[in-house]
Amino acid sequence: MTDNVRPLVTDLSRSALANWCEAFGQPAYRADQIRRWFFGKRVDNFDAMHDVPARLRLALNEEFDFFASRIVDHQVATDRTEKLLLELRDGQTVECVLMRETRRRTVCISTQVGCAMGCVFCASGLEGLKRNLSVGEILEQILRIDRLLPENDRITNVVVMGIGEPLHNLGNLLPAVDTLSDKGGLGLGARRITISTVGLPEKIRELAQHGKPYNLAVSLHAPNDKLRTEIVPVNANIGVDAILEAADEYFERTGRRVTYEYVLLGNVNDHPAHARELASLLKMRNAHVNLIPMNLVDGLPFSDPSTPRTDEFVQTLQQGGVNVTVRKRKGADIDAACGQLRLAHEQTQPTI
Repeated sequence: MTDNVRPLVTDLSRSALANWCEAFGQPAYRADQIRRWFFGKRVDNFDAMHDVPARLRLALNEEFDFFASRIVDHQVATDRTEKLLLELRDGQTVECVLMRETRRRTVCISTQVGCAMGCVFCASGLEGLKRNLSVGEILEQILRIDRLLPENDRITNVVVMGIGEPLHNLGNLLPAVDTLSDKGGLGLGARRITISTVGLPEKIRELAQHGKPYNLAVSLHAPNDKLRTEIVPVNANIGVDAILEAADEYFERTGRRVTYEYVLLGNVNDHPAHARELASLLKMRNAHVNLIPMNLVDGLPFSDPSTPRTDEFVQTLQQGGVNVTVRKRKGADIDAACGQLRLAHEQTQPTI
């Protein structure tokens, strides 16, 4: 972050905002009024909060920023998937996505600028990790998307699967997602929020101990350590067994079935033998596999699998007793894959 920037009001928890109001000589309930304007009434500035006293609105304008970003790109796909590229106050950029289904409006958000995990098929980390997002910067992605929706339309689900490793920024992520179900937030229950991870065992345990049973999605991508380390380099210091053990503990503590994300890379991890090995790992677990055909990324030497190979992979898992679905591709005609829009933007910026 740049020096001397004002905090976002959304960086404050409900209790912290109530304390600020009281320190200013206002009752604590003013915090709930302010948060309702943010999360329920979709205003874009403090002055629009007409039931908040003028003196308090003036103080909010003086002490806080309302938003930390500006929209520098907005893409809309033929399936009505929408993707925003947001430029933050320090010039860094992040992405967020709105995915529409018949009864769902799902937002996919980022937690970091860049990523340190180094997954070889992903555009998010090609330029490394720049920094963590603050609580308010995480929430702002949801607020920006929310303001794209018609008045009678609401966000129903949030998936933390955008740029960055969510558990690498768990200290800021948890207050952000907790806000979504707090009084004055979006009113989303824990079952409507999914947190993805490349698999950091101690952080998975920390998430389990938090006390809110969010859905957990583990990005596995390979059924053994040798192949997984080639695809996900940080696995060299972790190991598949340690990840599965932590995920088992998460299920035992929260009661939430764990989803295992598996990006299918053509002729890399999509062979029938890989499917059989994956089935052997998961068949005795209360688990679900979400297969994701590779989204092509310019400059990366990977391709999506053929439809027959994907179908065979699915059948092998099902025959092995594993629940499996294939993720429907969204926004195929825009830069919808994680990190693609940001990477394209970064590559067109002049060097100084």
